[in-house]
Amino acid sequence: MARLIAIGGDHAGFAYKEKVKVFLENNGFEVKDFGPGSDASVDYPDYVHPLCEAIEKGEMATGIVICGSGNGVAITANKHQGIRAAICWNEDLAALSRQHNDANVLALPARFISYDLAEKIASIFLETEFEGGRHATRVSKISCK
Repeated sequence: MARLIAIGGDHAGFAYKEKVKVFLENNGFEVKDFGPGSDASVDYPDYVHPLCEAIEKGEMATGIVICGSGNGVAITANKHQGIRAAICWNEDLAALSRQHNDANVLALPARFISYDLAEKIASIFLETEFEGGRHATRVSKISCK
């Protein structure tokens, strides 16, 4: 059964989003694209909020959000109580975000990493399991609710 992945971002992340979608689909994932549909200037919250709501409702397993720096999409995603978005610009951060923080949304900074690295980071993020244990206690304290 294919795993469901949500993807979205803004105009600066559009080109990477389109390539990452194909990469994921070629690797057995079912991808729901929350937009945007082009590289025309847009407001990333218009795409990130619906993506995060779908994850919170359990409609999607996890998500990848992409903008120029990764900051805007991550900040927006982390406004949702059920989201733990991590900006990752190298492979170690991708692994640690899953192992220690149980991140469920990956934020990629398209203007600061190569596409090949973005693909490696996404793979590691999606393949790495949460370690639980002492990390579960910490993660349980993140939510403000």
